[in-house]
Order: sequence, then C-alpha cells, then structure tokens
Amino acid sequence: MERVCKFLKDAGVYYLATVEGDQPRVRPFGTAHIFEGKLYIQTGKVKPCSRQLMANPKAEICAFHNGVWVRIAGELVEDDRLEAKKSMLDAYPNLRRMYDENDGNTQVLYFKNAVATFSSFTAAPEIVEF
Repeated sequence: MERVCKFLKDAGVYYLATVEGDQPRVRPFGTAHIFEGKLYIQTGKVKPCSRQLMANPKAEICAFHNGVWVRIAGELVEDDRLEAKKSMLDAYPNLRRMYDENDGNTQVLYFKNAVATFSSFTAAPEIVEF
C-alpha cells in the first residue's frame, strides 16, 4: 500500500472514476494519504463525487507516471472522525485554504478491498491487494 500511495503522490494527479446511475464520472484528484494503515483520499461533501460515492462506494483510480500506470479498484468508505480529517489536512496544508476538519464539508474516505494493478508497455502487470 505504501508503494501505491507513493506512486499517486509522485504522479501528482490521478483520476477517480465513480458511477452516477448508469453513467461513469471521472475527475482529477491529488490527495493520497496513509492513516492508521489505510489509504485515504479527500473530497468535499458538497461535491457530486461525494454523493456518487455515498450511493455506490465502488470506485477506481488511474494514475500515470514515468511510463507506468496504476489502476486501483475497490470500495471507498467514509471516515467521519475528526482525527482522520485532521491527519489528511495536516499532510496537505494547502487544502486548509478551502477545508477544515470542523467545517462539516471535509470528507475523507479510505479504500476497502482494494486491488492495485501496476502496468506498463514493457513489463508484466504487478498486483497489490490491500
């Protein structure tokens, strides 16, 4: 999982896919953080992404860096604890211009039953489960 998190951070931007009804939705994200042994991402509860994940927690992330890409599939579970939100925002202090752990909007979610697949055009895929 640490390798997956480092890859996402090194890539800088990854794309999160959710589902809205029968329509896939994809958007750029940039947060990846390990807290209490789980891989977390962050969004705002007012965003459509949050509503989509609450209706259907299955999601997938894709990131590309230095000729390698990773796809992470799993379920995203909300962690509404103040400690989890604070840990994320402390790791990404630039987000504090828009979010605060006490604002009622900050949402952190962790991956459950995740499978990360590292791929490239020159090597066999590598799979990491967490």
